[in-house]
Amino acid sequence: MAQPVYRNIPDSRGNNVYHGDPDFASLLKVYLPAPLRDHVTPVFEELGALVGDELDQLAREADRNPPTLKPRHRDGSPAMSVDKHPSYRRLEQFAFCRYGLAAMSHRAGVFDWPETLPPVVKYGLTYLFVQAEFGLCCPLSMTDALTRTLSKFGDRALIDRYIDALTSQDENRLFQGAMFMTEQDAGSDVGVITTEARLEEGVWRLYGDKWFCSNADADLAMVLARPQGGDSGTRGLTLFLLPRRLPDGNLNQYRIVRLKDKMGTKSMASGEIILEGAEAYVVGEPGNGFKQMTDMINMSRLSNGVRSAGLMRRALNEALFIARNRVAFGRTLIDLPLLQRTLIKMMVSAEQGRSMVLHTADCLRRADHGDRQAAKLLRILTPLIKFRTTRDARKVTGDGMEVRGGCGYIEEWSDARVLRDAHLGSIWEGTSNIVALDVFRSMRREQTLPVLHDYLDDCIGQAKLGERDQAVFRAVLGKVTRAASRIADDGEGLEAEARRLASALYHCTSAVLMAWEAARIGDDSRRLALAKQVMQHKLMPRDPLLPDAGDPALIADLLAETPLPGERVDGHWESAVAGLVAEAATL
Repeated sequence: MAQPVYRNIPDSRGNNVYHGDPDFASLLKVYLPAPLRDHVTPVFEELGALVGDELDQLAREADRNPPTLKPRHRDGSPAMSVDKHPSYRRLEQFAFCRYGLAAMSHRAGVFDWPETLPPVVKYGLTYLFVQAEFGLCCPLSMTDALTRTLSKFGDRALIDRYIDALTSQDENRLFQGAMFMTEQDAGSDVGVITTEARLEEGVWRLYGDKWFCSNADADLAMVLARPQGGDSGTRGLTLFLLPRRLPDGNLNQYRIVRLKDKMGTKSMASGEIILEGAEAYVVGEPGNGFKQMTDMINMSRLSNGVRSAGLMRRALNEALFIARNRVAFGRTLIDLPLLQRTLIKMMVSAEQGRSMVLHTADCLRRADHGDRQAAKLLRILTPLIKFRTTRDARKVTGDGMEVRGGCGYIEEWSDARVLRDAHLGSIWEGTSNIVALDVFRSMRREQTLPVLHDYLDDCIGQAKLGERDQAVFRAVLGKVTRAASRIADDGEGLEAEARRLASALYHCTSAVLMAWEAARIGDDSRRLALAKQVMQHKLMPRDPLLPDAGDPALIADLLAETPLPGERVDGHWESAVAGLVAEAATL
């Protein structure tokens, strides 16, 4: 009797995710000076190999074996510890120790580089790491952001006490960080926080109930609290540094009540914490805590965007691998026109996210060196990323699951875990509505929109576009920024439009930045083609009942991820272009 022939599901395990992503190396050439890029390229290559194999297996095991709370030792004394699976501990060693992802922005010497490393290196490596493990990236981000906030606002003695442990790559000396802010009645409405700080015998002590504390057993946490008798609202809040253990080694006076049973990020411990007179130290100016905490929140929002972009790339990697290696109906899947449509939608969203986070990371570098324009750009780009990139990740990872089909719904594969994790990005550090409104708050309070418009207009000029294409980009930019300006000027009257216009602003910004990147890459017009895809399909008007005028051959070329000559991306605009060009001529 003849044996049946089995067609195995394509399995990408063992692939180097950095080598399998040719656009990444091109973008590092855009955003990093050549000596630094050459120095860190072997690090990216090494991490890419680990992500495609060992780290992904560790992440799967950590996800299956979530942490557990150990409130007491067997003799009844308080433990307040969280037991974590060995796979998660191993992931910590890679992220904090081997790669120094929480240290490299704050001290020199990581990877033997003589200076602190710029944000593009940190976020670029995080972009790779998250393609294996999402949950641990929260403690990484919190530790990094806490160190930044402490260094900016803390007094010298407090910084000196903790900076070495926060930036250590020695697992036995390392301190991890967290941010304990959320309360049951004070989610997005931070001004109603009830946690109270009392000055008792010269020591500040905190009393209250923090409802959602990720990295619950962190060595240090930033906490917002209201000093006894202080003003109401956000103006009355002060920022405190809360140690898990006191200088004498004893546990501080707070309890982890329970750990959260979450939809995603199961590997990482999020919990509820009751503060019972916990000793804490004032960070920065009393009563100005919310403003100081927003710096930490914004760093976390940017990190959230990086993680979401990385998850989209993971989903796209898997979908492309399956499509290139699976046969159905007598054809390779990637040759099927409808699947090509799915894949190009995934690719465009993923590449938008990547360009936005890398460019914003470079704005962060410039802002930290005193560039005022970059600081304004950072203020508006960060909530834009947090709003749109995190939402796109939910869609892209869902489509990736469909490409694998029924196996994508099985926990043996990465799809289910990646999809669950992707849903968190649009919740942490502000839900979509809150962050969309923050985009327009930045316009009203800090006048960020004119700065963004002028910056993007300059990028269009540098993008080496033809005269017609340049007119199209400028026309779209003008229409989007005028519409956004109306919401910013009107305030609450047009609040319901905030999400729609924030999306349009995100799409326009990402398209311009991709065109700008294409000019710097030089010999490959892939990113210009992707920019035009964004303009055509996400910003230009079209009749939904008419056939799409897209170029199937161009889509196939983009999905092949090989260089595109400039002539391949000329044209391919819809009829709406003529009207836009005419409109641009009158501006």
